Amino acid sequence: MTIRSWTAISAGTLALMGGLALSVAVFPSAANTPDRETRVKLADEIRIAPAALRRSAVLERPAAVAPASVSKAAMRPAPASHPASIGGIPPKLLDRALSSLDRHRAELSQTARIGVVDYAEHSSKPRFYIVDLDARTATALRVTHGSGSDPDHDGYLDRFSDVDGSNATSRGAYRTAEVYDGKYGRAERLDGLDASNRTARDRAIVIHNAWYAEPGIVASQKKLGRSQGCFAFSAHDLPQVMRALPPGSLIYADKT
Repeated sequence: MTIRSWTAISAGTLALMGGLALSVAVFPSAANTPDRETRVKLADEIRIAPAALRRSAVLERPAAVAPASVSKAAMRPAPASHPASIGGIPPKLLDRALSSLDRHRAELSQTARIGVVDYAEHSSKPRFYIVDLDARTATALRVTHGSGSDPDHDGYLDRFSDVDGSNATSRGAYRTAEVYDGKYGRAERLDGLDASNRTARDRAIVIHNAWYAEPGIVASQKKLGRSQGCFAFSAHDLPQVMRALPPGSLIYADKT
């Protein structure tokens, strides 16, 4: 319902009050003064108008509120979350490995596949995972750990070390490097990318095959033999590892 409010202001002035049109009565002289009936009618209209509208003939409209600015960071899409599990790899270990891949990506030239080693598992179990990140699948193989990491030789890794001469396995991210022929035949060098395995190359920590990593050892001893900190595989499994993880690939070793 439209409410009209009359007020005596300068001639010809029309004010908008909160979106309501205000008609204006102008009384320039006694001759133009409204009769009693008209004045009563106008008084009634003024009386029923809201008090807030009667205070002034002109009310300012509230200023428009500027939209809140959106930061560039808020506009960026959130990074894709890591998969909860691939091929039976413990989720916490997989998350650490993928976070390490993100952190070291600039230092790697091959990122379609990574190696993840679950050193919480017994050495008789397949615990070296070749992970295909596009297909989200994993192939598990047996791998040794260092004698300094398992002094009682029960098949479980008890501790990590990066100290030269410790003969222990080091935890952390490795980058596969050049392929060469060594004591055990074909092998692949490793560079440690973290503070926990920085001396890997100086310690000659590599990927190679070894007699003590063969299935027959597990069959007779219920565990693999121990290396001097290297990742040793059976003669059958080593070529698969080297094909899947050529120079410039990531291997992440840890236990949860």
